[in-house]
Amino acid sequence: MQAKLTSYLVGGAVRDRLLKIEVKDRDYLVVGSTPAEMKAPGFKQVGADFPVFLHPTSHEEYALARTERKTGSGYHGFSVDFSPTVTLEEDLLRRDLTINAIAEAVDGTLFDPYNGAADLIDKKLRHVSPAFREDPVRILRTARFAARFHKLGFSIADETCTLMREMVAQGEADHLVPERIWQEWKRALEGPDSSTFIKVLKTVGALAVVAPELDALYEQPSPTQYRNGLQHLGQLAEQALQRACILTNRGEIRFAALLTALGSPVLNEPLHALKPSQPSPLKQLCDRLSVPNSWHDLARLVSNHFQRADLVEKADPEELLSLLESLDAFRREQRFEFFLLACQAVAGGGVDALDHPYQPAVLLKRALAQTKPITVQPLLQQGLKGVAIQRGLRNLRLQALQQR
Repeated sequence: MQAKLTSYLVGGAVRDRLLKIEVKDRDYLVVGSTPAEMKAPGFKQVGADFPVFLHPTSHEEYALARTERKTGSGYHGFSVDFSPTVTLEEDLLRRDLTINAIAEAVDGTLFDPYNGAADLIDKKLRHVSPAFREDPVRILRTARFAARFHKLGFSIADETCTLMREMVAQGEADHLVPERIWQEWKRALEGPDSSTFIKVLKTVGALAVVAPELDALYEQPSPTQYRNGLQHLGQLAEQALQRACILTNRGEIRFAALLTALGSPVLNEPLHALKPSQPSPLKQLCDRLSVPNSWHDLARLVSNHFQRADLVEKADPEELLSLLESLDAFRREQRFEFFLLACQAVAGGGVDALDHPYQPAVLLKRALAQTKPITVQPLLQQGLKGVAIQRGLRNLRLQALQQR
């Protein structure tokens, strides 16, 4: 780097180092420079809305210090100034939370004008300035940080919760675009404590904006057989997500467990009133947020077949084989495993119950192991063709299950 360019390590890298947790990505801030001066020593510009550069050897990101001024609604409604006169303090002031507004010089000196280090010690998520309200994505980000650091004892400062509620009440969250909602939600689902993300959004009123279908579950009573002391379907969904987080770090399984009631007439009786042509709340949510097809498919399977799986101990061989076929378990074995984990999460009970085998999963895996090795070769040798082969294969599988 040229001598007159001054850089600082900023953001998550400084925060995580101070928290003594693994630093995965390092971002740098450059003060007092221009795009031309950055390109001279070989930095490659990659930022479209504002200049971000890749280091010629480390390929780490270096961004010019900038300020942002709200000029309109939405994510792109900002005027950006990245002139050489922008100071370090001015750049840090535009950031969301104080714990993300700490800079570290090359010699290790910390620059912390907004007391982020103190908030790290106090385990508080606090907004840097009133400008927080200018970007509604910060509601989602704050909820995600609350989920990520929940096990470390972090909580959101009261004044920040109040500000988030005001933003929702004043319609700021209405400008969130589906892509940004899903981006933050997906990252939260793949994090350590996804249920806190949902709880924060519910607490500040944002869940009704970003996922009204899920928010509506808090107004509906839980079915008696799955209640376990939880009065509303929203609470049931939260518990399912908590259990799923213990069982797996796969976001799609957690997503399916959380939203099972949205597509399940068994758990959500009002769905019985839907017209045949009317999409379920699950499909409405997935379509609006452009949820990946694989995530939607798994959630749909769990919603449609959760109770069949949960009651499989009472199933006869015909019902058991029919369920395996409905799940496409013979061809999609990994998805079948994901389905069983999601069902275990939804089945209820305290977290202690997760220490014991989920019997429906045991039975269904055993049934698949009994039937999957059966092939069409004997049927081909008998000269069977077409539909006769399909029927014959099913009969062989059914006979194997009858002998269990």
